[in-house]
Amino acid sequence: MADKNFSLKSILSSMRANKSFSKATESVTIRSASRDDCAEICDIYNFYIQSSVITFDEQPMDPSSWNEKLAQIQNLHLPFIVATAESGQLLGFAYLAPWRQKSAYRRTVENTIYLKPGFIGQGLGPRLLSELLRLGKDAGIKEVVAVISDSEADTSIQMHKKFGFKKVGQLPRVGNKFNRWLGVILMQKSL
Repeated sequence: MADKNFSLKSILSSMRANKSFSKATESVTIRSASRDDCAEICDIYNFYIQSSVITFDEQPMDPSSWNEKLAQIQNLHLPFIVATAESGQLLGFAYLAPWRQKSAYRRTVENTIYLKPGFIGQGLGPRLLSELLRLGKDAGIKEVVAVISDSEADTSIQMHKKFGFKKVGQLPRVGNKFNRWLGVILMQKSL
């Protein structure tokens, strides 16, 4: 994408105006991710790398990177889930990953959720987050941290608030993407 300074809000407005915003999510299945999902996961994530500041990654990833991430998360017995349409199309993904590498943090995780752009605003994010929290609790997780960009992420902040996450901190100007200084908001929930 040539212009890196447009916002996710403008992308969503454009999709709605072009009638590409589908409401057919009633028959969505949420299941554990598999290696077969990694190419579609990669496509979704690369969209956000190239067009937004909600991830601080700057270089597109390849499916093999996602295969490795999936294996690491599964080896830690943490959830990595996907939402799929009845057709099998992957609509979004979510996972819990270690907050930090030191052993004392072993019951604290960071949550991640990404949706295919045409399916934002249809309740998939809350469905994925609800399932992540349930699975995290079952796995013995005690604390979940959300690290959210302080730009273009109002929807994510509001969703986390609805699930009982509280803002516990903010780190201004810790990343630079598309020649913009960006910060992160830290939110936390006890399970």
